[in-house]
Amino acid sequence: MRVLVTGAAGFLGGYLVPELLDAGHQVVGVDNLATYGRPRRSFDGHPAYRFVTGDATDAGLLRALAADCDQVVAAAGLVGGSSSLQELAFDLLALNERIMAATFEAAIDAFLDGHLERIVILSSSLVYESATVFPTPEDATRTNPPPHSTFGFQKLSSEYFAQGAFEQYRLPSTILRLSNVVGMGERKLPEPGIRGGELRLALNNAVPDLARRIIRGEDPVHVVGRGDQVRPYTHAADAARGIRLAMESDRARNEVFNISSAEGTTVLALAERIWHRVHGEEAFRYTTDDAPAYDVPIRIPDTRKAEAVLGWKATTTIDQMLDELLPWISEESALAVVGREGA
Repeated sequence: MRVLVTGAAGFLGGYLVPELLDAGHQVVGVDNLATYGRPRRSFDGHPAYRFVTGDATDAGLLRALAADCDQVVAAAGLVGGSSSLQELAFDLLALNERIMAATFEAAIDAFLDGHLERIVILSSSLVYESATVFPTPEDATRTNPPPHSTFGFQKLSSEYFAQGAFEQYRLPSTILRLSNVVGMGERKLPEPGIRGGELRLALNNAVPDLARRIIRGEDPVHVVGRGDQVRPYTHAADAARGIRLAMESDRARNEVFNISSAEGTTVLALAERIWHRVHGEEAFRYTTDDAPAYDVPIRIPDTRKAEAVLGWKATTTIDQMLDELLPWISEESALAVVGREGA
């Protein structure tokens, strides 16, 4: 296939693009570089990869890029973490809706021109904010109340874009709901206005957030709420493999899949596990902070459909994720300190 991936320079793009290239597909990546800059990637010089600097709200650009593609992966967008669901409540809705509208307009035109076969929507398990059944099956969004946060609502809205595009234009889609994706490369640009450009790690996931603070010496560790919130942490490589398998499967057309670890872990247990990896047998100490407004107590998607239809399941354990992630965060944290001291 020839695939257009929006947000290709982002965190997940760093895993998805090589996953597609290694499987023999051609990839066109587009990104405005606003969040991460232009990271150096091992696949930058790959003969089957073309990168274009551009904005995913530019429907004209996306139309031109999608014209000869077989599939479009809608991966671009502002990401909401637990700390930013309120801070960026309007932007998470407004910007992501503009991106989604432009992406679908381009995909519909390419489909009507007779080339594009499908659009792939990277949604989120945050659409299950109001779920009452766990593990939560894909059809729960049709029976549960809508999400409370603007980010969760916008992710659900992106799925309704897919419904509308199919009902009106017959454009097929595949919707993939990702959960707490963890991996290396989730960083931001140096903070503007800070001399020396202190590096800030992105805080969109509890794993890098807790790891960064524990490595930097936070003691006691601050845990939001009571720490009993349950989350499934999914390695980005597993998520990328699930996305690829769905894209390659005819059975995934016009279907929805949970792409998530099936194992839930409490935030407190995660913090203690990271603590002992950093500090050995030293006693774990923690304190609790007020929980954010949209701190859902439990989020565990049902992954049986993905396993049955796609032959996919997450295989990377939390310990394996930490083995990979902690040395990287230690290095990035050291760079941040150097940047601050050089200010």
